[in-house]
Amino acid sequence: MSQTLSHIDLSDHDAFIEAVPHGAFAQLRREGPVHWNPEPDGGTGFWAVTRYEDIRHVHRNVQIFSSEIGGTSLEDLEAEHIAARKSMIDMDPPRHDELRGLIARRFTPRAVGVWEEQVRTVTREVLDLALQEEEFDFVREISSEIPMQVFAEILGVPQDERRVIIEIGDRLLGNQDPEYKVADDDAHRHLPFSSPAALEMFEFGRRLAAARRKEPKDDIITQLAFEPLTQQEFDVYFILLATAGNETTRHTITHGLLALLEHPEELEKLRHAGDDAALRKSAAEEMLRWATPVHHFRRTAAVDTELAETQIKAGDKVTTWFVSGNRDETVFEDPDRFDIMRSPNPHMAFGPGGIHHCMGAHLAKMEIRIAFEELLARVDRIELTGPPERLRSNFFNGVKRLPVRVTA
Repeated sequence: MSQTLSHIDLSDHDAFIEAVPHGAFAQLRREGPVHWNPEPDGGTGFWAVTRYEDIRHVHRNVQIFSSEIGGTSLEDLEAEHIAARKSMIDMDPPRHDELRGLIARRFTPRAVGVWEEQVRTVTREVLDLALQEEEFDFVREISSEIPMQVFAEILGVPQDERRVIIEIGDRLLGNQDPEYKVADDDAHRHLPFSSPAALEMFEFGRRLAAARRKEPKDDIITQLAFEPLTQQEFDVYFILLATAGNETTRHTITHGLLALLEHPEELEKLRHAGDDAALRKSAAEEMLRWATPVHHFRRTAAVDTELAETQIKAGDKVTTWFVSGNRDETVFEDPDRFDIMRSPNPHMAFGPGGIHHCMGAHLAKMEIRIAFEELLARVDRIELTGPPERLRSNFFNGVKRLPVRVTA
């Protein structure tokens, strides 16, 4: 490891709590694009891949860089723990393709397009309720509500229980934040994110599946309840959908608002977009690039290989940092500038393509676009009343709370 890079530790969750360390990522792209990062807490260490094209190479070569051998978590897990918590994102073909294929048709651009009016209706209702107050938490009242209400309908979660999903998901995915962290992680290493909250989510999904077997509906839970899945496969599938359907879109909407407030000239461009649908779409894409809600994913080298003139041994952990790829100077002109007119914008907020590209990408883009179309049509002025409260995590670029004051 280069001495000039020895101060950079991407395994340290505290390095992300004040802000994303974009300066460190820029240095890694210049001086060590495939950088060996020790893990002072006792982990085996990992390769950090920070350049756009190298990240694409890793994700598009599943025979070399496996999701299944070690899973996608940075933790060094025993084989039985990997098996117990394995979802389709922790699988290679062919089983990955089989599980993904069960519901992929529900998230094609055409299938998602049918939901546009419903998304707009939900957004309007959420805003009408939130804007009855002048001061509130933007995350709780708006950015978490819009995606969860929409996805509750698609998934099959009763609307009066949607906040249960949000609350369990916060504890599940925020497992390294002091607000949510449990005392003994080792006792729960067989559970997703090593969190006992996973057991609550399992029980929630099982209860809904049992109800659908008695009274089927046109939703994803009904479909999965009648598929030949093992209980473990159903449990982790439900967790994956319930959390992914809310968390990434929530954080992008939150960071999108922050970006607009920090760049008032871009806010005014978007506010006066009028009938310029292309601008509204490009704004959503730029929010995704700028925010990059998931910082990284982990792969494991299946064979000895080489990447960016760096030798990687079979069994080594390899992490791909989307947050860095989305600021790669060789791909994005002036990457540290928030530009809602940016074109082209081949960001990797949903992954860099390949078999694990996020199924919900089209739905998330629609929700982000509509959220700001409707918000800016209702709000004359919006300002922060306190600093964002960020999630302590090197995995999610999360904001737990965002206090705002609005003038309707």
